[in-house]
Amino acid sequence: MKKLILSTALLLALGVSFTSCRETKKAGDAVEEAANNAADAVKETANDAADAAGDAAGDAVDAAKDAAGDAVDAAGDAVDAAKDAAGDAVDAAKDAAGDAADAAGDAANKAVDAAKDKVKEVSGH
Repeated sequence: MKKLILSTALLLALGVSFTSCRETKKAGDAVEEAANNAADAVKETANDAADAAGDAAGDAVDAAKDAAGDAVDAAGDAVDAAKDAAGDAVDAAKDAAGDAADAAGDAANKAVDAAKDKVKEVSGH
């Protein structure tokens, strides 16, 4: 009876140890598969984040390019306005100078006429 109990215990111990190893292998496979799935998920998330960052950077570059274009257009408009204002100022100065020259010529002619009249009065003619 002692041999029967010892052999049963031995068979039971061997059976449990082999069964335990098989289950450990299955559990190890499950852990490995879970790790692989987690790695794939992290890889996908990283790729998605990189794509989103690339899109955001592209959008930022486009916005900066548009802003720079708008600034160049505004600067060109300002230069055109300054050029027009300077041209108008030159035209106004030229007109004023012409008017002043005409007025000076008229004043000189009047002075000459007045001097002639004085000379005629003094000389009696």
